[in-house]
Amino acid sequence: MALRVTFVAAAGSSSVLAERFEDDRPLDRAGWSEVQRVAHALLPLAAADLRYCSPAPRSRATGEGLGYAPLVQLALRDCDMGRWRGLTLREAMAREPEAVDAWLADPRSTPYGGEPLPAFIGRVGGWLDTRPVEDGCRVVAVAEPSVIRAALVYVLRAPPATYWNIDVRSLSAIGVAGRAGRWSLRLEGASAQAARA
Repeated sequence: MALRVTFVAAAGSSSVLAERFEDDRPLDRAGWSEVQRVAHALLPLAAADLRYCSPAPRSRATGEGLGYAPLVQLALRDCDMGRWRGLTLREAMAREPEAVDAWLADPRSTPYGGEPLPAFIGRVGGWLDTRPVEDGCRVVAVAEPSVIRAALVYVLRAPPATYWNIDVRSLSAIGVAGRAGRWSLRLEGASAQAARA
């Protein structure tokens, strides 16, 4: 039995270097415009059997703006970044360069005083593994780019440091298919994705 999960990155996201750790800012005007521009392409995903989002304000607003009426899932919250919460990577580097270097060199380290990256990846993967498994069941989940990167590392069974090599753009959609412990990455064109939703 295969489950299909499509992750949609929240609007207003930016490059990995400009993202804020645990960003709890609401969706701004530019983000809303972004949602309106791509809504026609992502709206078919609203037909998914189950629709979820992370508790982040931008994720919730994106899901609502796309017509998903998603259910908030605490397990899809961003990584707990302790005292770096709200900072960009560049800002954290300016304040604590040695700590950031240590974290980038060893994803298990927590110089910021929060959740280790492997635990974050495991939490997101655990959420994925506990979705109801019905053959052909379709799920859509709107989340912050960091959450989607964590899910992809989990699905690919890649080393935690792989997290740094994945860039998730705002309102991009990526699919995975499978069931607990047996996931595969699913790359499709937008038209194929819309037709199957």
